[in-house]
Amino acid sequence: MPLGTLDRTPPPFFRQGPTALSKLMVCSALALFLMVADARFKITQPLRAAVGTVLYPVQWLALRPVLLVRNGGEYLESLQAAQAAEATARARLAQQALRASQVELLAQENIRLRKLLDLRGRVTTPAQAAEVLYDAADPYTRKVIIDKGLAQGVEAGSPVIDEVGVLGQVTRVHPLISEVTLVIDRDHAIPVLNTRTGARSVAYGDPTGAHGGSLELRFMAGNADVQAGDILTTSGVDGVYPPGLPVAKVERVERRADSAFARIYCSPQALVDGARHVMVLQPVSGQLLPRPAAEDPAPAKKGGRR
Repeated sequence: MPLGTLDRTPPPFFRQGPTALSKLMVCSALALFLMVADARFKITQPLRAAVGTVLYPVQWLALRPVLLVRNGGEYLESLQAAQAAEATARARLAQQALRASQVELLAQENIRLRKLLDLRGRVTTPAQAAEVLYDAADPYTRKVIIDKGLAQGVEAGSPVIDEVGVLGQVTRVHPLISEVTLVIDRDHAIPVLNTRTGARSVAYGDPTGAHGGSLELRFMAGNADVQAGDILTTSGVDGVYPPGLPVAKVERVERRADSAFARIYCSPQALVDGARHVMVLQPVSGQLLPRPAAEDPAPAKKGGRR
């Protein structure tokens, strides 16, 4: 076979296209053209919108786990913040309720102290303030314990008053505390004066039965001039209580034909169940001048007969 007839072209396997540099230049020019065309003429806007519309469901599904985790974390954080805020609000509400009750209690105590000072201004007897600590443990008596004793000069038998009237009498004195028997105790009796009629009588404590927590005027004649609503004050004849202190108010009068005496029930003027601040007065007998000593009779002169 002659040499001139041989095919000198390379086989398709070894054929080479454009060079890599030429491809880079063409692609760069095309990219530059597309960028300029898109910036000026918006030629790729419809294509971008179509691709975005087609890919939106895929994007929505791909974002679900991310949003679920993010929203779950935000929900837990907001739940914890809401629980903490609720706990703080409840604590503040409890504190405000406590302060409101304390303010109301302090206002009531302030009113009672003002009334007590006003009553103290009308009494010329020396007195000192005291506070009720607790009720006596004996269930069969009506007594309270105050925070003043021998160290403060309290004496047995001293009258005790609150802002309304007579509360009781000191019956036992300790170094730092004292025991006060209330006017409604069964063993307590106090001379009283009816301010309407001027009649004197004795009021006894009546802590039992349907009339518990009251006083009773005993040994009053059935025709005695006593009416419901009469105010009873201390008469001052016992040498213990100063005269004119409110003691009780007549609530009911029972007159029976088969009895020579009337049953007269009275309610105490003092706050026997809720007194907090009281005044301890000095007994009236301690303010009286001592009785002068009796003079010895002059010895009789002895005379002799002459």
